[in-house]
Amino acid sequence: QVQLVESGGGLVQAGGSLRLSCAASGSIFGINTMGWYRQAPGNQREFVAHITTGGSTYYADSVKGRFTISRDNAKKMVYLQINSLKPEDTAIYYCNVRVPGLEYWGQGTQVTVSS
Repeated sequence: QVQLVESGGGLVQAGGSLRLSCAASGSIFGINTMGWYRQAPGNQREFVAHITTGGSTYYADSVKGRFTISRDNAKKMVYLQINSLKPEDTAIYYCNVRVPGLEYWGQGTQVTVSS
C-alpha cells in the first residue's frame, strides 16, 4: 500500500517562509515526477510545481521565483521551499507522485498566510 505524507504546513505572516515535505512509503517503484498541487477554498486544485527524476523543474507562473521544489530519490521525498508568502498562497497543499500508469496523492497540509 502506497502512502504519501505531507508535513510542514502552518500559519505564517505574509512575507514569511515555509518548507513542505512529502514522504512516499510502501510498494512504490519507478517514480517519475514528484510534485505539489494546491487547492484554495472555493477553487479547483491547481498545479504548483513538479520535478522529474532527472531534476528538471516546472513551476506555475504564480509561484516562479518564490517557490523551489527539490527531491531526494533515495529517500523518496519531495520538498517545497516557499518564500515571500502571500495571502493568496493560502490553500491545502497536496503532494503528487507519478509512476507509469498511476499517480498517488497525499492527504494535504494546510498553509495559511495572514496579511
